[in-house]
Amino acid sequence: MTDTFTKLISPRSVALVGASDDMSRIGGRPLRYMREAGFAGKVMPVNPRRETVQGLECFADIAALPDVPDTAILAVPAKATLQTVRDCADCGVGSAVIFSAGFAEAGEEGQRAQAEIVNLAREAGLRLLGPNCLGVMNPTTGYYGTFSVVLDNALLSPGPVGIVSQSGAYGAHIAHLARARGLGISHWITTGNECDVDVSEALDWMVQQPEVCVIMAYAEGVGDRERFIAALERAQDQGKAIVFMKTGRSSVGAQAAASHTAALAGSDAVFDAVLRQFGVHRAASTAEQIEVTYACAAGQFPTGNRLGIFTMSGGFGIQLADDAEQAGLDVAPMPEEVQDQLKALLPFSSPRNPVDATAQAVNDMDLLVRYVREMMTRGGYDLFAGILGTGPSTQTFAEPLKNALLAAMEGQDGKLKALTMTAPEDVVRSYEADGFLVFEDSPALTGALSALHRFAENFARFRNNEAVSPTARMELPQGPLSEAQAKDILTRAGLPFPEEILVPYGDDVANAAEKIGFPVVLKICSPDIAHKTEVGGVAVNIATADAARSAAAGILIRAAEARPDARLDGILVAPMAPEGVEIIAGVTQDPVLGPVVLFGLGGVFVEVLKDVTFRAAPFGVDEAHRMIREIRGYPMLTGVRGAAGGDIPALAQMLSDLSRFAASHADRIESIDLNPVRVLPAGEGVVPLDALIILKEETAE
Repeated sequence: MTDTFTKLISPRSVALVGASDDMSRIGGRPLRYMREAGFAGKVMPVNPRRETVQGLECFADIAALPDVPDTAILAVPAKATLQTVRDCADCGVGSAVIFSAGFAEAGEEGQRAQAEIVNLAREAGLRLLGPNCLGVMNPTTGYYGTFSVVLDNALLSPGPVGIVSQSGAYGAHIAHLARARGLGISHWITTGNECDVDVSEALDWMVQQPEVCVIMAYAEGVGDRERFIAALERAQDQGKAIVFMKTGRSSVGAQAAASHTAALAGSDAVFDAVLRQFGVHRAASTAEQIEVTYACAAGQFPTGNRLGIFTMSGGFGIQLADDAEQAGLDVAPMPEEVQDQLKALLPFSSPRNPVDATAQAVNDMDLLVRYVREMMTRGGYDLFAGILGTGPSTQTFAEPLKNALLAAMEGQDGKLKALTMTAPEDVVRSYEADGFLVFEDSPALTGALSALHRFAENFARFRNNEAVSPTARMELPQGPLSEAQAKDILTRAGLPFPEEILVPYGDDVANAAEKIGFPVVLKICSPDIAHKTEVGGVAVNIATADAARSAAAGILIRAAEARPDARLDGILVAPMAPEGVEIIAGVTQDPVLGPVVLFGLGGVFVEVLKDVTFRAAPFGVDEAHRMIREIRGYPMLTGVRGAAGGDIPALAQMLSDLSRFAASHADRIESIDLNPVRVLPAGEGVVPLDALIILKEETAE
């Protein structure tokens, strides 16, 4: 990451072009905020109509500045932006933030204006943030290059949270919510139209900041696939959590995103799967994003997911147990021996898990300590959740209850402590200062703890990840390609196919059928006919030489009638495949994330239930196994109703090999279809029955 980019976010000197004495205006707010924050750097207001601005000497233009600033804030109208960028370039300014809207998001004229600014800046080596953005904040240094009203009542406190957002308004909103949640913010970057700096670059920079533990990100789409994935990988390598809000799940949302910042959203299902692939938590709501970030900010990521629940109310305990199970946490029961001992202390308690000590624990803190201590020392739990309700809201109860819990948790270093409770802010902060995570309700608590555990698993997974590289580059022919050509290419890439023979047009298929061994399948082979069944181009279970000749003749006649323009290479003779579970696999080019591999069960599972998942190419065998386990129909592969389990290792190897081939030929391949693929019983492999490769210079009919 360049020094110029760092100076954009953490400058020592800044020019504020369009500076205003009115602290409520766009040109007045940044200066007001920096002065209130005690920014130690040099701020140079620029306004030809002012001699001073908010008590500081004001300069007529960029050229009149006594020093070249590290960065410039352009608080000028859209029509004045081009000239202001030119002035910055002429004076050697390294970077600038453009607040104004009215560019690429506003139609063709705005797109042309933005392109002109970009070309000028690139020629000068000037980095740009925006346009149509709210700028940046660095609470650690007191630099506030923003006009956001979220700072009107209070500035941000420094802390371990980084924020990167395409949307300025959303970025400001989550900064406000994080502040209200007691979270400190290290850096805050909004990218807007991303004419130069984009979410991927900002995210990559944020991950590299040592003070950042967790990053909240918002995007409608990403433009730089390689940098985006590199940032996600770097976060995993450094053990830093990313909590992502990606909009555009619906078609309406995707259209709105495109009009908002001219972002290309791509497939939401693909984006969702890639976030999982690289260990990112995708939040379903802003509240979830805040709560998971709050939990991550403590920097404690538990490797186990066994949750011990302590409650003084049976109903609340049951609710939290339900939520925990739904979140994927293990609410294992207490050992019977420990349950018996605790019931001897309090016969009407229910110490199974949840461990319900009833309201008696309120009157007897020693009993509370004993129950929690036994639960955590002998229950084998990795996580502690206590349900305190409104108890800590009273002055007489808050401190004794906290002290009792601390006494009970002595010697449990490394075990995460979480509570649901309602109390005044100072009481909540007191509990947090002693190491408790505090939530208002159980879904927030269980969702956050589950996310922490998944982060821990993903960090460990990436530490042990196999190195994966694309396959060796092949010289691919010009398209379109026939099935035989596609299978030949994929065989060289390592994919398994059964022995097949292409019988040229006009030759006798009987010899080939006898060599393969009856029964056989006959298929029309043509680079111009992608979907053979639609032209009657397939005959199955052919058992004799005469039947093969007759079936081949019929296939050729039907193909010629349906597609008189098609080139007919001949008849492909293949063995009848053994029985197995049918799956579909393939490759598609996502407009945002490039080559991605699709996997799902065949038939109704893919056609009706859309039970498929994706991965960005390339990936290794371990990741392929995770991909396979994601689909809802996974039990079909492990064996149901007495059926033998499928050869999942062979399937995983095939998916990995397909991804490596797709990555090395991303510039040539538009899509690949392997449909169907038979997954045979364990140890017997997989059999792709059909293959279609569409090259980028050609399109399928």
